[in-house]
Amino acid sequence: MLGFTKYHGLGNDFIVIDGFEQNLPDSILLGHSLLISRISQRNFGIGADGIILSLPPEGDGDVRMKIYNSDGTEAEMCGNGVRCLVKFLFDNNIIPQDKKLKIETLAGIIIAKINKDNYVSVDMGSPIFKPDNIPTTLPTNQLGLAQGNVKLESKDISIIAIGMGNPHMIVLVNDLMKVPLERWGRILENNSNFPSKTNVHFVEVKSRKELKVLVWERGCGPTLACGTGACACAVATNAIGLTDNDVTVILPGGKLGIQFNSFGSNIIMTGPAVRSYQGQFDHLIYM
Repeated sequence: MLGFTKYHGLGNDFIVIDGFEQNLPDSILLGHSLLISRISQRNFGIGADGIILSLPPEGDGDVRMKIYNSDGTEAEMCGNGVRCLVKFLFDNNIIPQDKKLKIETLAGIIIAKINKDNYVSVDMGSPIFKPDNIPTTLPTNQLGLAQGNVKLESKDISIIAIGMGNPHMIVLVNDLMKVPLERWGRILENNSNFPSKTNVHFVEVKSRKELKVLVWERGCGPTLACGTGACACAVATNAIGLTDNDVTVILPGGKLGIQFNSFGSNIIMTGPAVRSYQGQFDHLIYM
């Protein structure tokens, strides 16, 4: 039997599995896609947007994070997932408050800490603008952003692409209530300009200090929040002159604070992470 703890960051939920105190089978460590998808399935499994493994570091970090989407694919990084991992470590008395934690991810070292209000602040690193590194085939505009028009059903729409260790597509809209998320999200995730597919965000600018965002996550579908996506949306709207560099991003699951000093500088994301429940499962029944 394997122990797990369920966490969520603004409703973006994860099964956190500790790899320090228990030996994990290769089927979990290596992310057997059928196993991961069955565990994540909400009707027949535990149910989650993803699975996070808390593992011993391989380099100079304090902990290594592996994260799998609910469809079994491995993600490079996840902002909400990082917050959930930090809260897991704090709740289990592994780290104290205000300790800066170095987390190894496929997107590099991420620095995070839990604050005295129990919110988690994460240095998300600097945004990626070079198309090849996002990756996308969109051209670079005069602002240094990967931007272009793509076909969505019967019309062309303008999109911006930004990398946060994973790819993000930002689509500005006037009214989120008119966005058919299931239909448009699925189409745009698989847009040919994104060779590794992409996360998709529909953004309504409420003011220079506030954005409202709907999320379609690559490999998951609609989710209630996306930390890396919130960062990408804040950077994109700031770059085109619509928002300041300290904004609140309102997602279906709640609010995230996003701050950065200047265009291209490191981004600090702050938000909650909440423990839902603990349990055990037999991975063999899902194989």
